[in-house]
Amino acid sequence: MTTMPHILVVDDHVEIRKSVSRYLERNGMRTSVAESAAEMDVRLAEANFDLIVLDVMMPGEDGLSACKRLRQDGNTPVLMLTALGDDDDRIAGLDGGADDYLSKPFNPKELVARINAILRRTQQIPQIETFAGKNLRFAHLELDYDGRLLSSDDGTHTMLTTGEIKLLTLFLERPRLVLSRDQLLELSTGRVAGPLDRTIDNQVSRLRRKIEPDILRPRIIATVRNGGYKLACDVEVLA
Repeated sequence: MTTMPHILVVDDHVEIRKSVSRYLERNGMRTSVAESAAEMDVRLAEANFDLIVLDVMMPGEDGLSACKRLRQDGNTPVLMLTALGDDDDRIAGLDGGADDYLSKPFNPKELVARINAILRRTQQIPQIETFAGKNLRFAHLELDYDGRLLSSDDGTHTMLTTGEIKLLTLFLERPRLVLSRDQLLELSTGRVAGPLDRTIDNQVSRLRRKIEPDILRPRIIATVRNGGYKLACDVEVLA
């Protein structure tokens, strides 16, 4: 990343594009703008960006769909802008590969802080995943890591979303280690949890639906009272 990060602001509201762009530039960033996902694609073909600020609600292709495409094509960090209180959009955005989200209306100072946190995190974490090209065995499951495909001993196959594989990776890298909600949120998104933030609880619940034989009695990702969560089994990396 250059000393002056290049940010792409994608929003169909011209005043939001202008105000966000001006504020980011006053805080040491370089910006480009796009009013739609289609125009975003044009800008991405013209230049490299360090981060994309992407609105969920846009005419044509919405931000959630655009984020999923971005994750298929590359690793540029994405901060999504969602409607205030719309938990479904926030969860879907994280599952689709967004690095963080911010609810409208937002404080521009918080936007800058979130962007800086993501940029710091992505600078420190290598783009090559720990398990790239590997298959992993844990509990009754085998995971094709690159394909995000889970295969069970009973013959069933389940695809994981980008958000689910990101969260599962944190557990697979640290089997039997208790991870707090704050740790999981910071490791997966680079941000600090608020007092009522249930992002990790919601994501763990969605992941459990795909890996636990009995969702009411989870034994693979165990809840640790006053602690957080842990992967309660060993992990074998297969050849």
